[in-house]
Amino acid sequence: MGATTSEVILSEAEIKKEEKRVIFASSLGTVFEWYDFYLYATLAPFFAALFFPPGNETAALLSAFATYAAGFLVRPFGALVFGRLGDMLGRKYTFLVTILVMGLSTAAVGVLPTFETIGWLAPVILVTLRLLQGLALGGEYGGAATYVAEHAPEGKRGRATSWIQTTATLGFFMSMLVIGGCRGFMDDATFKDWGWRLPFLVSVFLLLFSLYIRMKLNESPVFKRIKSEGKASKSPLYDSFCRYPNNKFVLLALLGATAGQGVIWYTGQFYALFFLTINLKVDFITAYILVGTSLLIATPFFIVFGTLSDKIGRLRIILLGCLLGALTYIPMFQMLTHYVNPALEAYQNNVKITVAANDCGFHVFVLPTTKFTKCDKVKDALTKSGLNFDTIPGVEGKAVVTTIGDHVLEEVDETGTFSKDPYMAALDETGYVGAANKDQINYPVTILILTVMVLYVTMVYGPIAAYLVEMFPANIRYTSMSLPYHIGNGWFGGMLPLVATAMVATAGNIYAGLWYPIGVALMTVVIGGLFLKETVHTNMFHRDSHDHD
Repeated sequence: MGATTSEVILSEAEIKKEEKRVIFASSLGTVFEWYDFYLYATLAPFFAALFFPPGNETAALLSAFATYAAGFLVRPFGALVFGRLGDMLGRKYTFLVTILVMGLSTAAVGVLPTFETIGWLAPVILVTLRLLQGLALGGEYGGAATYVAEHAPEGKRGRATSWIQTTATLGFFMSMLVIGGCRGFMDDATFKDWGWRLPFLVSVFLLLFSLYIRMKLNESPVFKRIKSEGKASKSPLYDSFCRYPNNKFVLLALLGATAGQGVIWYTGQFYALFFLTINLKVDFITAYILVGTSLLIATPFFIVFGTLSDKIGRLRIILLGCLLGALTYIPMFQMLTHYVNPALEAYQNNVKITVAANDCGFHVFVLPTTKFTKCDKVKDALTKSGLNFDTIPGVEGKAVVTTIGDHVLEEVDETGTFSKDPYMAALDETGYVGAANKDQINYPVTILILTVMVLYVTMVYGPIAAYLVEMFPANIRYTSMSLPYHIGNGWFGGMLPLVATAMVATAGNIYAGLWYPIGVALMTVVIGGLFLKETVHTNMFHRDSHDHD
C-alpha cells in the first residue's frame, strides 16, 4: 500500500510539474509572438512618416493603420491553415512553425529600407511582412490555448488558460518598454534614423529562446488520445465549417463572444494609447508610462477572472465586460481629455469651429490613387490638432469655408496648393495650445481611468480561451476555435484604429470613433445573451464532433 501511495503522490506531483511547464513554455512563447506583432502597432503613428509618402499626415496615418490592420485581416487565414495542421498533425509542432515565421518576419522589419530610400517598395514589403506576422499569429493563439486547456485538470481550465490570456497584454507592455527604453536612451534624431530598428532585431534572440523551450514540450494528451483511437479528423475544415451544428456554433462564437471581446481589448489598450498621443497630444514617453502603469496594475486580473470563470461560468463575465465598455467609453474618454489636457478641453468648449464643404470624403484604405480634396486636407489639419468641428453645407463658389472663432478662411477652388499655415495661425490667435502640458496632467486619475478600461479587457479576455476551447469537439477544436477568435480580434478588433480614425476625421469629433466599439460590443451582448450557453462543465476527453444538440 505504501509503495502504491508513493507512486500516486509522485504521479500527481509529475502531473502538476508538467502542467506548470506547459503553461510557462506556451505563455512565454506567446508573449514573444505578441511582442513581435505589437511592435508595429505601438509604432504605427511613427511609421507613418517612415514608410509612406509625405504631404498629408492623416492620409499617412491611415496608411500606417491600414498596414497595421492588414496583419489582423489575414489572421483568420492563418487560423485555417495552421488550425487544420494542428488538428491533423498535432498541437506542438504546429506552433513551433508559427513562432518561427513570426520571429523571422519581425526581424526583417528591422532591416527594411524606408520610403525615402526605396519609394513605394517600402510599404509593399512592409505589408508583406505584416501579412506573414498575421498568418503566424493566426495559428499561434489557437494552438497555445488548445494545448494548455488540454493539459489542464477539470475545474481549472479557466485559470490555466488565463495565463495565455495575459500574454497579449504582456507582449504589448514589453513592446512599449523596449521602445520606451530606446527612445529614452537616445535623442529623437537618432531614434528616427536607426534606433527604431533595435526593438525589431531583439526578436531574433526571443525567437531562439522560444524555440528552445518549446522543443522540450510533449504533445497534448487529448490529441494523443484521439489520434491513438483513430478519431482525429481527416478534414477539419469541412467538419468545422460545413457540418451542422458546428458551423452554427462557429458563427455564434464570433458574433456572441469574440467580436465584442476584440473591440473591448483594442479600445482599452491600443485605442487609449493612440487617443493620448494623437488626439490629446501627450508625448510618447509619458503616454507609454501612463498606459504601461495601467497594464501592470490590471494584468493580474486576467488570472482573477479566468479563475472566477471556473466557479461562476465564463459567458456572463465576458458579456458583462462588453456591456460595461459600451455604456462607459464615451464618458471615460471625455474624462481623459479633462484630466490629461484641460487646456485642449477648454479650447474645444470656448472656440467654435465649422467646415463648410460638399465634397469631403470618408477614407479608410488609402491607396496611391486616392485623391484628397481641400476639404479632406482642412479636416486633416484640424483632426491632427485634436479638435472638434462641425461640418455644414458648402458655400456656393467656394471649395471650403472654415471658421475658427472669428476667423474665416476660404479655399476658393480645388486647384493650387494647400497650406496649413493660415489655419495654424488662426488656432494660435484664438488660444490653441497644442501639446499637453505634463504639469497639468492629473496622473492618479488618468491611470485610474486607463486601469478601469484594462479591467474591462481582463473581464472579456481572461475567460475567452477556455470558453472557446470548451465550445468545440477535440478532433476539430484547433480549427473551430481559431477562426472565430481571429475574425473577432483580427477583423472586428484590429480594424478599430483604422475605422475609428476615419470616423473621427469625417465626423469632426474626437469621440466619434468610439461608436464603432460600442456598437459591436452591444451586438455581442445581445447575441451572446440570447443564443450562447455556458461551457464550464465540458469534459475535454469525451467530446466529439456529434456532441452538440
